[in-house]
Amino acid sequence: MRFFLNPLHRTIVALVLVAGAATAAFAQGGFDRPGGDYTRFVVPSGDPAVCAARCEREGRCRAWTFAYPGTSGGTSAMCWLKSEVKPAVENQCCVSGIKGAGLVEKKSGPVEMSIDRTGGDYRHFDLSADPTGESCKKVCEDEKKCRAWTYVRPGYLGSDVSRCYLKDKLTRPRRKPCCMSGVVR
Repeated sequence: MRFFLNPLHRTIVALVLVAGAATAAFAQGGFDRPGGDYTRFVVPSGDPAVCAARCEREGRCRAWTFAYPGTSGGTSAMCWLKSEVKPAVENQCCVSGIKGAGLVEKKSGPVEMSIDRTGGDYRHFDLSADPTGESCKKVCEDEKKCRAWTYVRPGYLGSDVSRCYLKDKLTRPRRKPCCMSGVVR
């Protein structure tokens, strides 16, 4: 049995397939897409959404990789636009995506990505760079007074310093690409 679609129905089916494919793809935090670069630029705000938006505006762009400050050999956040889609490789330095996918960062779980919990600090300290934020989380878990924490990635405080803020009260989470946060108790 053969099945024929008129031109209108073929268009509708094509749109549904394209929409389904677009919703399945998203940017991936903790992944790089090495190769295929045609340009790069500094991202003064340090926000991976700037990189994703620039790729959307450029006809040549097929994929992008954003590197956090201090992770790509320099002190600034960088964006690489790519003329081809290369395989994703796990690397905490980066956030990568494919054109049309936008930026979707992990929001739930023990570590809140790109979240700052401003205020409620009872102490802070500098620590070695930790792309997972786990070292800051561990210190908070070990102190009875600590209810929440915020880890500021290197390069966002004007230097290569990363800093951990311990909090004795919960504050509202705010989206900021500089940080990772979490609630312990």
